[in-house]
Amino acid sequence: MTDFSLSRHIRIEAPADRVHALLDDFREWQKWSPWEGVDPNLRRDYSGPDHGVGSTYHWAGNKKAGEGEMTITGSTPTSVVVDLVFLKPFKATNVTRFDLVPTGDATDVTDVTWTMTGTRSAAMSVAGRLFFDRAIGKDFDRGLAALKRESERAS
Repeated sequence: MTDFSLSRHIRIEAPADRVHALLDDFREWQKWSPWEGVDPNLRRDYSGPDHGVGSTYHWAGNKKAGEGEMTITGSTPTSVVVDLVFLKPFKATNVTRFDLVPTGDATDVTDVTWTMTGTRSAAMSVAGRLFFDRAIGKDFDRGLAALKRESERAS
C-alpha cells in the first residue's frame, strides 16, 4: 500500500466566506463540480444538516458517474474536509480537503487549494500515477475554474 496526495490551486477574486459557502453545502456543488452533467439521470440523496460537519451526499448514476458518498468531517472559515467513499465502478476511500487562504491585504481575494489524499494498493499505485492522477488533476482544474466563475459571479 502506498499513500498518495494530489493537489490543484487557484486564485479567486472573491472573499473566502463566499467560496466557503459553495464548498460547505453539497447542494451548491451542482454549480461548480467537474462531475456534474456526467449523468443527466444522476440520483442524489442528501442527509444530515444542510451544510457543515455531518452533511452527507450520496450519488448513484451511470458507469461514468458511478456511486459513492461524501460526508463533511471538518469545516472552519478557512477549510472544508470531506470523507469520500467510492462504491462503483471501484471501491476506494479518500479524504478531500479545500484550503482557503485570504491573500495579502485583500480580503476579497482567496487562494484555494483542493487536495485529495488516500492509500493505494501496489497495483493501483502505478496505474494511479499514470492515469488516475492525470485525469483527476484535469477534473480538479475544471472544477476550480467553475468554482472561480461561480464565486466571482456572485459579487
